[in-house]
Formats: sequence, structure tokens, C-alpha cells
Amino acid sequence: MQSQNSLSDFDFFPAENSLSNTAEKAFNRLSFTFTKEHLESIIDAALSTDASDNDRYVLACMLKNAQVASQGIFPLCQDTGIANIFAWKKGSFATENAGEALREGVRKVYDEKKLRFSTTVPSSFYEEFDPKNNLPAQISIFESDCALAPAPSFVKDAPKNSLCFLFCAKGGGSSNKTSFIQGTKAFLTKERFSSLMKEELKHFGTSACPPYTIAIVAGGLSPEQNLLALKLASMGAYEGMTYEANEYGFRDKELENLALKIASESGYGSQFGGKKFALSAIVLRLPRHGASCPISFGVSCSAHRNLKAILTKEGLYLQKTVANPSELAGFEKAVSMAEKKVKETDGKKTNERIVTSEGDISTVLAALDTAKPGERIILNGKILVARDAAHARWQKILDSGKPLPEYTKKYPICYAGPARTPEGKIIGSFGPTTAGRMDVYAESLMSRGAALVTLAKGNRSKGWTDACKKYGSFYLGTPGGIAALIASEYIVNQEIIDYEDLGMEAVRLVEVRGLPCFVITNKKGEDFYEL
Repeated sequence: MQSQNSLSDFDFFPAENSLSNTAEKAFNRLSFTFTKEHLESIIDAALSTDASDNDRYVLACMLKNAQVASQGIFPLCQDTGIANIFAWKKGSFATENAGEALREGVRKVYDEKKLRFSTTVPSSFYEEFDPKNNLPAQISIFESDCALAPAPSFVKDAPKNSLCFLFCAKGGGSSNKTSFIQGTKAFLTKERFSSLMKEELKHFGTSACPPYTIAIVAGGLSPEQNLLALKLASMGAYEGMTYEANEYGFRDKELENLALKIASESGYGSQFGGKKFALSAIVLRLPRHGASCPISFGVSCSAHRNLKAILTKEGLYLQKTVANPSELAGFEKAVSMAEKKVKETDGKKTNERIVTSEGDISTVLAALDTAKPGERIILNGKILVARDAAHARWQKILDSGKPLPEYTKKYPICYAGPARTPEGKIIGSFGPTTAGRMDVYAESLMSRGAALVTLAKGNRSKGWTDACKKYGSFYLGTPGGIAALIASEYIVNQEIIDYEDLGMEAVRLVEVRGLPCFVITNKKGEDFYEL
């Protein structure tokens, strides 16, 4: 395998040296394709002897998703992310008006490639709107010797007088898993830090689409430096950092191995039980003020969309990605192993239940009546798609003393916000969003006959599972990280039925065929993640 720091890992585009074009090319490439290293890590996990059947199933879905997305129509994830751009100036390179040019490249690619607009802009402290351009982007440009954000190792190999970039499309689910502790020297013992790691890694849960890249940073001359290092570490910026202790910052191999061990033993696996909760881990130790020890934890999700680029006066170097994932060694074996196991399971009729939704939620509940946590479901028919903004409007309706719209009581509700629809397609990339954000509406909705069956991803609160037991409801988990696959293979029709002004958060009625799900919480309040 070639070193990531070698220029042989980059495609060169001579005479293409505009900042706008650089951002456009980078976000186009990373939105639809993965690096070879990332895909190989998924293949290795799927073929590992200690992977569970559910690990292999989800990982195989992720590989098929990468193949679909590589065609350049459906992006890898429905949450095409906030555009993050970090750059290090090497030698003499003009950066006047760089932010404006980079933003223009972001605006153009998100518009032309039908990527999802995820940003909201405040119109007042409490109200906000969709600017319909996914701006602003997060842009930071540093000197190559900047102490706040040390340059990644690939910058050293870059040509003289260049601007070296790390581009990242960061989704909300993985960003939301970031935690920060303003600690002290007392945390810096083997016993206490190991205990803290176990506690924090458990809190990651599955809602950010594992398997994860785990990042942990202890120290930093300020909270800002600590969190910036965490962000860059999760993006692969410091893969080449030394393991030898020094005053500037280093990696800790023992704690990285511990992080992977904790992840493997968590039981979460690749979302539905197993050992493949993480693909890799990086633990950094930085210098600190004697009175404080900032500590942070974060993840990059299975849609690990990070890309290096080097801009020179002669042209653009852009990190290579895989145009056809199915040609990688082990790809077909990983997929066929999972499919073979599914067929064997289907033949025994022990772990698959076909459920059809036709506009009468009572028939769906009846079909799920004896379902147990962990059971695999194949869902057909119509489902309602609504998430945060729509739920907030429903709550406003209830607060005003009016009844809920009738459609809320007829169908299972899937929490999702699809990418924009490509030309000639039914829908854009479509995947579940984090379930827990809707938990506050449990009593309001279930007591009125709505949300009796929900679909999303990740762990839910005890309040939600208690409500499932009280109202005889079910929560189904749909694999995250396979949005291109779902849009291309499992969705056969969709229409917006309410709140069109909410953009990707509008209420939709979507028809699915063969959508794979797992029972997470059943009507007894039994929770898969707590068993």
C-alpha cells in the first residue's frame, strides 16, 4: 500500500489552479467516492473472523452503497454535510480573497450535484431559515508552522510555494457525538483516564453510523486548540504523527489499542450488535496549562469523507479515491458472505418478518406484535418521513389546542432528511437520522395515536422505551451509512404532503419495497441495546 504522504497518491490536474475549482473538485470527489484505505478497512472488518452476522450484513450494505455512489449520481450519505476546509500555506502563496473563492466552489458543487442543503441561518435568536446553498462553509487557513493547528505530515512533502488542504464533509450525526471536559491534572492517571475512555466511548452509541474512526485528545494550550486538534485528528490529519513523547504533541499507541478494545467489547458492533464498532483510533497528548487539562472525544462516521489536496501555481494535486469499489480485493467476498448468510437465515425463517404498511397503522402493529429486539424486518409499503422541524410544528399545533394532521396516525414515521433529487430519479440519497432528537415528543404523539411505529438510527432514551411499553409501540432501526443504496434500490415513490418550505425536512409520503430494518424496541419496552 502506498504511503498517504506520497504525491503518487494524488491525481495531478495541470494548469487548474483556482481556489474555486479546487473546492468544487474536492467536494465533488469526496461526496461520491472513498479513498482506497477507507474501503479496505471496511472490507477487512467484514472479512474478520470475529465479525458478527449483523456486522457483516451492515458492512456489506456499506460496500454496496459505495459502489452505487461511485457512479456520481447518489451521494454516499444523505447528510452531505457542512463544508469544512482547512488549509496550510507553505512558502509564498497568495491567499487574498481565498475565503470568497472557496465558498463559491462549495456553493457551485452543492447546487450542481444536488447535494443536501443542511445549514440553517438565524433570522432572529429563535427563528431560522434555509439559505438553500449550504453556506456558510467553515474555512480556516494557517501558516505551515502554526502552533494552534500543526500541519499534517503530507504538507512536508508538498511542493514549495503551495496551499495544502484538508477537505471534509461533516455530518450532524457525527459532530453531535463530540464531547468536551475541562479537566485537571487529576485525570492524567492510567486508571482514571482508562475509566473515562470506557464511559465516553459507550456514550457514542450507534446513532452516528458506526463503524467509527475514534479520536481522543488530552491536553492543549486552550480549549480551542484541543477541539481543533480533535477535529483534525478525526479527519486523518495526524496519522503520521510520532508515537515518541515530546513537548509538541504525540500519539499514544497503548491508549489507541485500548480504545479499539473498548469499542470491540461494547457490543454495539456496526450498529446492530457485534464487535466492529470502530475501524481505527487515534489518541493525542498535547502540552497544557498546569491548571487545566482539556479532554475531548469525537468520531468520524462510516461515511469518512475527508480528502487532501495541494494547490500550486502549476496545477492541482487531488488525493485519489476509488472509482469502482467492486474491483478491490475482498469486495465481492465480503458482500457474498453477508448475502449467503441472509439467504440461509431466510430459509430457516427464524429471523425475518415481512411487514406491509398500507395506511392503517393497526395492521403494522399486528404484524409486529410478537417481534423481539434484534429481529430483522423487511418493510414494504408507505411510510411517513418527518424529522426535527416537522415535529416542532406538530407540537405547535398541539400547543394551540388543535389536533394533529390525520396522516401522522396512519403510517410508520421515518426520521430522515434526503438529499435533493437527481435528475430523472425518484428521490435523493436517503438514510435515517438520529432517533433520540425526537424523544421529547413521545408522550405528545403516542398518546394521540401517532408515532406508534418509528424508523431511524441509534439508541433512544428510557423515556421513549417506557412510552413504547405504555402505548404498545415499536422502534425499528434502519442501517445508517447506506443512503445511496436505499434511494436506488428500496424506494419506489415519494411525494411531499406538508411543509414544503422546510426543504429537506418537509413531510413526505414515501413508498418502500424490501427496506431492511431491525427491531430495536418492541411493545414490551425491551430495548436491543440494553439486553
